Amino acid sequence: MGLETYRRKRDFNTTSEPKGRTSRRAGNLYLIQKHDARRLHYDFRLEMDGVLKSWAVTRGPSLVPGEKRLAVHVEDHPLDYGSFEGTIPKGEYGGGTVMLWDTGTWTPIGDAHVAYKKGHLEFELDGEKLHGRWHLVRMHPRPREKKENWLLIKGEDEFARTEEQSDILEELPDSVKTGRDLDAIAKDAPGWSSKTGRLRPAPKPKATPAKAKAASGGAAKRKTVAGAPLPDFIEPQLATLVDKAPSGTRWVHEIKFDGYRLEVRIEDGEVRLLTRTGLDWTARFGSRLVEAFKALPLSNALIDGELVVEGGNGASHFSTLQADLSEERTDRFLFYAFDLLFLDGEDLRSKPLVERKAALAKLLAGVPDPLRYSEHFDEDGDVMLRHACRLSLEGLVSKLADAPYRSGRSKDWRKSKCTERQEFVIGGYVPSTVSNHAIGSLVLGVYEAGKLGGKLRHVGRVGTGYTARVAADLWKQLQPLARDKSPFAGKLAAEAARGVHFVEPTLVAEIEFRGWTGERNLRHASYRGLREDKPAAEVVQEGAPEMNADRPPGSSVKLTHPDRIYWPEDGVTKQGLVDYYTQVWPKIAPFIVARPLALLRCPDGIAEACFFQKHAWRGINKAVKLVPDPKDKGGEPLLTISDFDGLIALVQAGTLEIHPWGAPLAGLEKPDMLIFDLDPGPGVGWPEVIAAAKEVRARLEADEMAAFVKTSGGKGLHVVTPLSSKAGWAPAKEYAKAVADAMAADDPDRFISVATKAKRGGRIFVDYLRNARGATAVAPYSSRARAGAAVSMPVTWAELDQLASAAQYTVDNAPTRLASLDADPWEDFRAAAKPLPAGKKR
Repeated sequence: MGLETYRRKRDFNTTSEPKGRTSRRAGNLYLIQKHDARRLHYDFRLEMDGVLKSWAVTRGPSLVPGEKRLAVHVEDHPLDYGSFEGTIPKGEYGGGTVMLWDTGTWTPIGDAHVAYKKGHLEFELDGEKLHGRWHLVRMHPRPREKKENWLLIKGEDEFARTEEQSDILEELPDSVKTGRDLDAIAKDAPGWSSKTGRLRPAPKPKATPAKAKAASGGAAKRKTVAGAPLPDFIEPQLATLVDKAPSGTRWVHEIKFDGYRLEVRIEDGEVRLLTRTGLDWTARFGSRLVEAFKALPLSNALIDGELVVEGGNGASHFSTLQADLSEERTDRFLFYAFDLLFLDGEDLRSKPLVERKAALAKLLAGVPDPLRYSEHFDEDGDVMLRHACRLSLEGLVSKLADAPYRSGRSKDWRKSKCTERQEFVIGGYVPSTVSNHAIGSLVLGVYEAGKLGGKLRHVGRVGTGYTARVAADLWKQLQPLARDKSPFAGKLAAEAARGVHFVEPTLVAEIEFRGWTGERNLRHASYRGLREDKPAAEVVQEGAPEMNADRPPGSSVKLTHPDRIYWPEDGVTKQGLVDYYTQVWPKIAPFIVARPLALLRCPDGIAEACFFQKHAWRGINKAVKLVPDPKDKGGEPLLTISDFDGLIALVQAGTLEIHPWGAPLAGLEKPDMLIFDLDPGPGVGWPEVIAAAKEVRARLEADEMAAFVKTSGGKGLHVVTPLSSKAGWAPAKEYAKAVADAMAADDPDRFISVATKAKRGGRIFVDYLRNARGATAVAPYSSRARAGAAVSMPVTWAELDQLASAAQYTVDNAPTRLASLDADPWEDFRAAAKPLPAGKKR
């Protein structure tokens, strides 16, 4: 449909609505705008082909499966319309009040374009209010019917409700953007007017210090601007890399952010965002951030901080930031301010750090996103670093609390990292095997002027960490830099040079890696993004590379299309998943080797078809073994693996989840563990899931059974107790059911022990059904076929309260956590095995 109809209905000489354009980015934005025009309705919008496909849902969405809501297909809207909330003056097209009722992302099930053409879109929503599976179905047109009518229908899943349960429209009626209701929005002056455009408050006259203090209740005492002139730019203070975080009372510690360091210059309402080399990048980050700084109660300032995008685990993530910049997406940017250099004519650099931060904290008190104050901690540095690493953060920046601000690198600020990470120069690339216009891997180097005469030393390749969009963008940027000869010093080995297209060494990439090989090549490297703020000539080896003497397991299984992206939004490729399993192999092996396995296979990644596999398939690798089921001699054999080759064969076949039986092949009729899967229903918060896990633990320990806990990698937690193999499947399941039933009987408002999805709202399903013969649960350390590339991670009970979600640990960050642990949380799992309690009744 495009934007022709949208534009034809509006006179852009008089209206200030966005004319918009079809975006070239490929996104998956979803939103609903509650629109009180001639009559109240809900505008349902899905991003496709660079526009918002739109339907007017007259009665709004319903969470009751099978309840059909009329959705009238209307004109496409530009992506700019997706953040609008305000009033449209009466008499204008669509005049009335518009609220942003819900927003998030949508994931089509199958090919969206084919489904849209056929008239049946099936998809999943991940919004702030709506979730799960939905259908949009086109109705057959009636005679002389001008409009295209569709039906919006909720699918059967855990987010569905019965007719007796509350209506989501009445339960959550207000804006997800501002928290206001329609009446509050309507009382505003028209903020989207054909005559005035977007209205902003009139500028206030400059107040005297006394008036400013009175207006703010004394909370923001302001100085006059007469004082030191505001510099154009101050060279930032930089941290020195150290192996260990410093200790002592003089030091404070901040979380090391994974983003772009920026200096924010504010003067008389003008905001400039400057990189650490002084480049003006204001235009790159959109208006939302600039407007937030303009709203601060000050006349001029210089603020030091970092721009980030946070992932699902609450940690900053540079790759996601890079992807958002590539897609021109600015709605997720956050700015963490950690220092204040200038404020209203006063140069603060000579003051101690803690005084500068106190002034900054006061300035940002109560300020909403995207601005945040970076808190600091005064605990022991070594303890803080271990804590940060266990949470898979990047590391710490430790600062002398009483020191002034000193431009340049100094030992007053020291950075300690949880992972190896630095910039490398791109000297070439290997084309993708699955796309004609994308890179499959980058070939990297560092300058070593003293030894190699200023030329590059080759350090290997990086073949994961790219989304499809980023891989295509890199290919496009590298084409003009093509050269015939290698830019690296010396002749590359045949394997290192195979398939490489060399380029001029001008681009710099930030890479995370797990160490160095004996040949001084990167080990388990992952791309994090381009560093446009650092010249290639300055890229040298950071510190002496520590060679890892531990040889990772090798595999004879050949990977085809190693650059195939299994998790599109996270950039995790087939090779990236192999790298992850190479690092966790000693830990995952006891839970998947020599056991029957059920597999969730997604050969083309999570965006395409996925299916469970319990039996052999055509072309199965010989490293995946087939064993007969003693109780089903005429049936198909079970799947199992016996070594690392078997695991890599599963990855090659697109296996993204591994679900073992609760019994080994050697004792198939005697389970050696019980699993309680705590599955939260709609409306259940994460703290309630943690409390449920502790409740299961208390009941198990009352029966003198051990209790271990792991994240599911999805929404809940798994509590697992090891068994000494004496009882069969029936008594094991009966005991697990007794525990679940007892929890549901003792606290029916919190727990449910039956699988009926319609009854789970506000309660946790204590799923004991994983403990039957042939039933499975996801293995510890297995990846999950969900956006985010989470893994099921064993944790200690002491760590549980520190976790942000069940998906906190991912293929990307889990190795960082494991490397920081002093001991395996499940080290004593087998030694703690006990028989089932004698005489335990249901």
